[in-house]
Amino acid sequence: MSISDKLDRVLTRAEEVRHLLATADGSQFGALSKELSDLEPLVEKVEALRAAIRARDEAEAMLGDPELRELAEDEYLAQKEAVPRLEREVRLMLLPKDSADERSAILEIRPAAGGDEAALFAAELFRAYQRYAESRRWRFEVLEYDEGELGGVKGATAEIAGTGVFARFKYESGVHRVQRVPATETQGRIHTSTVTVAIMPEAEEVDVQINESDLRIDTYRASGAGGQHVNKTDSAVRITHIPTGTVVAMQEERSQHKNRAKAMKVLRARIYEAQRARLSEGRAADRKSQVGTGDRSERIRTYNFPQGRVTDHRIGLTLHKIDKVMLGDFDEIIDALTQEDEAARLAAEGE
Repeated sequence: MSISDKLDRVLTRAEEVRHLLATADGSQFGALSKELSDLEPLVEKVEALRAAIRARDEAEAMLGDPELRELAEDEYLAQKEAVPRLEREVRLMLLPKDSADERSAILEIRPAAGGDEAALFAAELFRAYQRYAESRRWRFEVLEYDEGELGGVKGATAEIAGTGVFARFKYESGVHRVQRVPATETQGRIHTSTVTVAIMPEAEEVDVQINESDLRIDTYRASGAGGQHVNKTDSAVRITHIPTGTVVAMQEERSQHKNRAKAMKVLRARIYEAQRARLSEGRAADRKSQVGTGDRSERIRTYNFPQGRVTDHRIGLTLHKIDKVMLGDFDEIIDALTQEDEAARLAAEGE
């Protein structure tokens, strides 16, 4: 089907939905309203594209008239520039949407290789993501923060709530490498450490059906740095999803009930993301169009402090602004990754 035929179908369907809404009952009205709301931005863009094409063609036809040439030339050049831009925007809007893009997300960070230095960088990266979320007015709720020695973390989990969170954060999954001289290093040698980041779309109960009979729930006393509840009550919760072997432990709250609720939120997100990963593996075109796999084992980025640079290895992007990035300025990196992913998906669609 040609792009023109696809656009005709979009306009026809939007008109059909408008007519159906006029006579829809309560059970149909909500679904039709949502469909029209989803279609309208694309309809507006299609109409803008076709208006630009008409204006370009009309101005081009007038270029041969000496009396109208000067008037038509500016219009022709303006529309000639606008048409390719609008065409690309329309093609992007026609690409299959990731249904999780508009969702909130669960962030998990763990130190990998590098001992205390990895734990310290995990804590710093966690704070950088928190600052980025706050800069976009998203709610950042710490679900678990297992503090280690020297101010580092053994692991940290947060819920980032807002519209479009997953779309912005999803490229962050993978291994992040840091190169710098640790504060404890007396010889001035640069050490290399790594942390793993996982970003999962938040799952609703309707997305993942979890039977209580499939869960093993253990309670125990919280340990480590914390409040007065530590080692006094069995407030910590460990939930094991027996069919998948997924285990989530939570001890951040003093209340066993709250820890269980948080653990279930993370468990549901992990199972949902595993389901999405299996589905993606079965789609060859999807694999081609992704920027990286999103796998925790894939090294995606290096933060080199002595040289003040951040390099994203998936797209060969290097920025000499490590201080700003660690203060939460991720937009330039995420924008570049998004554009690369869009270009790859457009190319795959054209094959």
